[in-house]
Amino acid sequence: MSDSNQTINPATEEVIETYSLISREEAEGIVDQCHEAFLGWRQTRFLDRANVLRKTAELIRERKNEYAALMTREMGKTLAQGKQECDLCAAICEYTADQGAQVLADETRDIDGGRGLVTYQPQGVIYGIQPWNFPLYQVIRYSAANLMAGNTVLLKHAANVWGMAIEVEQLYRDAGLPQNAFRTLLISHDVSDAVIEHKRVRGVTLTGSPGAGRVVAEKAGKVLKKSVMELGSNDAYLVLADADIEKAVKFSVQGRVYNAGQTCVAAKRFIIEDAVYDQFRDAYVAAMKNVTFGDPTDPQTDIGPMARKDLRDGLHDQVRKSIDAGATCLLGGEIPEGKGCYYPPTVLENVTPGQPAYDAELFGPVAALIRVKDKAEAIAVANDSVYGLGGGIFSADEAEAIRIARDELDTGMVNINGYNLALPNMPFGGVKESGYGREHGGFGMLEFVNVKGVMISDG
Repeated sequence: MSDSNQTINPATEEVIETYSLISREEAEGIVDQCHEAFLGWRQTRFLDRANVLRKTAELIRERKNEYAALMTREMGKTLAQGKQECDLCAAICEYTADQGAQVLADETRDIDGGRGLVTYQPQGVIYGIQPWNFPLYQVIRYSAANLMAGNTVLLKHAANVWGMAIEVEQLYRDAGLPQNAFRTLLISHDVSDAVIEHKRVRGVTLTGSPGAGRVVAEKAGKVLKKSVMELGSNDAYLVLADADIEKAVKFSVQGRVYNAGQTCVAAKRFIIEDAVYDQFRDAYVAAMKNVTFGDPTDPQTDIGPMARKDLRDGLHDQVRKSIDAGATCLLGGEIPEGKGCYYPPTVLENVTPGQPAYDAELFGPVAALIRVKDKAEAIAVANDSVYGLGGGIFSADEAEAIRIARDELDTGMVNINGYNLALPNMPFGGVKESGYGREHGGFGMLEFVNVKGVMISDG
């Protein structure tokens, strides 16, 4: 294992920075320091924790342009979408600050011969392993909730966004968080395994692929530590016969190409009733043709490069294998010439089981169109997946769409007649191979607390 790591600009393929990895001994020393910080932080008032998060939100807004530019350099996000990510992070910090005291408040319950107290007590150091696709948001999402709960936080960020990893540690420090209450670890996978096993680490949260989730969840499970896993998906969006096709196309394009399609809750499989299939397909392909890809610093660019060359090449391999297995490419599907990890907006139809476009997650701007005869088949195909993160329904019958979303779709989240990435006040997470646990909406604050019951007898 090399003792250094380089970050590379995916638009130019130029090296941005070289970082030295820290040793296992140094990492374990930081874990101990984070635990020492916990002993003080756990005793702070909710108000004081909330004030740090409000200051964090304020600083994120002040530094929005700087953070967006860093995201663009490190992983290719357009500047406009980087700024949107910053706005979301600030909103999450403020929601957590506003709701934390209520979510984490003690409760009293009647018990025979006395009364019961339910209290949500922080546990200690929470270790987060995070991906590159939303370099600030992925970190704020778990760290703000845990800091509000009174825990302290460690971060192992994806190796291609270590500039942001360092920036987030500085951000929290500038917002008034005690020095070691949030620490970034520039470490290898082997050292990460040692961090999971460290006696001072009380919980592990990972956002990433199901493969990474299996490895990390197993390591956490072996040492009996709770984990939260937010993993991949191939989210299905149902276009029913009564859908507003213009609206369905608009949101289905947005849901597929936002962040160059590198989003776990991106719209990936489009399941269309036969009655409107041709109409939707033709309008969708026409709209995808208008999506521009190129220089992520250009305001006219809709999508920048993919984050790494290996990811782009892996996506292309999935597209080729799907075509070889019977899919038809209606648009895109070719790697452009020249520098940069670019991939064009791509649309596949005749997508069937056994093809990567049907079975797997295509983490890039590739849409899979699936024709079904009716609503019942649409629901069955949507659920015919090992994943269950998000999904969507387009229908004029809102009550029926809500019924399907509530009762039929085997996912953690569903959009109706629109597309939402993540909202501070709604739960975020999935089922099946998309993982377990919830973030946002107050739920993330309760994932790594000790729900303690105190039973008081009247005597």
